[in-house]
Amino acid sequence: MSEVRGLFHLPEGGPYLLAHSVGCQPRSAMDVLGAGMLEPWRTAGGGAWSRWLETIETFRAAVATLLGVDPATVAPQTSVSAALFTLLSGLAPQPGKGVVLLSEQAFPTIGFVLAPLVRLGLTARFIPAREDPSDPATWERHFDGSVAAVIAMHVHSNTGLVSPVAEITALARRHGALSIIDLAQSAGILPTASREWGADALIGSCVKWLCGGPGAAYLQVREGAIPALQPLDVGWFAHEEPFVFDIHDFRYAADARRFQGGTPSIAPFALAAEGIRTVLEIGPERILANNRDCIAAFEDEASQSLDWSARSGTLCLVCDDAPGATAALSAAGFAHDFRGDILRASFHAWNAPDEAAALARTLRQAGVTFTPAC
Repeated sequence: MSEVRGLFHLPEGGPYLLAHSVGCQPRSAMDVLGAGMLEPWRTAGGGAWSRWLETIETFRAAVATLLGVDPATVAPQTSVSAALFTLLSGLAPQPGKGVVLLSEQAFPTIGFVLAPLVRLGLTARFIPAREDPSDPATWERHFDGSVAAVIAMHVHSNTGLVSPVAEITALARRHGALSIIDLAQSAGILPTASREWGADALIGSCVKWLCGGPGAAYLQVREGAIPALQPLDVGWFAHEEPFVFDIHDFRYAADARRFQGGTPSIAPFALAAEGIRTVLEIGPERILANNRDCIAAFEDEASQSLDWSARSGTLCLVCDDAPGATAALSAAGFAHDFRGDILRASFHAWNAPDEAAALARTLRQAGVTFTPAC
């Protein structure tokens, strides 16, 4: 993958292992930002809107290609939190059916979004963190007819565990619940079989494996699920005919634009579309293959099998000496992070197996032992 490194600006220092946090900037990003945002503004002023809206449509098309869906089912969002609130606020209240099911291992923002939605009759039901979210039986134990929606992380950020998405969506269909899958830690590195999964909605951001920068997220809603969802967070771009300009006439757009809200930002979506394009040009399957080669090199150097084939692209390792580990890795120039005593290190297209081997060697020389997070 050495030829791929040249597609990205790599931060100064040693190996960059933070794709799970912020993906590297594509070298083409500046030109795309100029063409998609700045040049139309500079040359056309208010007349730039036609070009700017083309940028939004380019983003929708890029997400659709990535996920293998129709662009009409994709709505740009500012964040995963915004996408989730917009989606859940559109649920029609049903007596005795107000539970939203999720694991305590979900990213905290998911729980934060749910907390105030109690005002709309929605109550979170948390699967305890000690219960394995990668086991279908875990989800089945907590499902019943009171569940209105289920939210599953495709990948859990602190463990790398992968949810049994197809089984969860099947449970949701059986119980008449909306199924929502969070792709923030998986899109761009793991396959996203949206049609096979049968999920009602997919949410995700572009700042991590998709190398699209902050401020651009997406909400994808199954075509058949769109008509029943009437979000509260709307604006003129959620209107069926946004340029009618009749303040007394609001009609939801027939497609996923109903979730789009008000006037969109342009720059984040220009950058995100280019990040997705770059990842697709390389090929997510090639990125994953390189990732697995790097993990194999890490295991060989560590003389330790991690059995990571069914997990994400991020090594999540519980270290017996987290301060010692981060001191040694920082001194060696590795860009990494810790969540408590869990080391997180990701291998993207710009990484090589020798970097992964060096990571294991540095930990060994520091006397740090580790086990997979669970």
